Amino acid sequence: MSAEIIRLTERMTETWNAGDAAGYAGLFTGDADYITYFGLRLKGREAIEEVHRKLFETPIKLADSGQEPQVRQLTDDVAVLVIGGASTVNGEPDPSRASVITLTALRTPEGWRFASFQNTRVSRP
Repeated sequence: MSAEIIRLTERMTETWNAGDAAGYAGLFTGDADYITYFGLRLKGREAIEEVHRKLFETPIKLADSGQEPQVRQLTDDVAVLVIGGASTVNGEPDPSRASVITLTALRTPEGWRFASFQNTRVSRP
């Protein structure tokens, strides 16, 4: 089960880096809650697609954070994930964009999908 959920996170990176806004949004439930890196709250798959369509025109790509995703299975159909976020800008690593991402994965008739996403910049207090 967690292998399917990990694969979902890999697909998130693949669709982002391909600039596939519809594919990226398709990884989320229709009513997903999505909090961006800058604190913008998006509600639902359509909003996620619309905002990312514009974002994918920028030179920001996702990179391997070097951290293993942590998956905590709450029930057979619900899991919480914590993953590291890393990115490149114009092909160069950008440590100032490091983040921690928390997701809720939900088993749906379509397979596993993310029902929530929270991206928080790593900073020192």
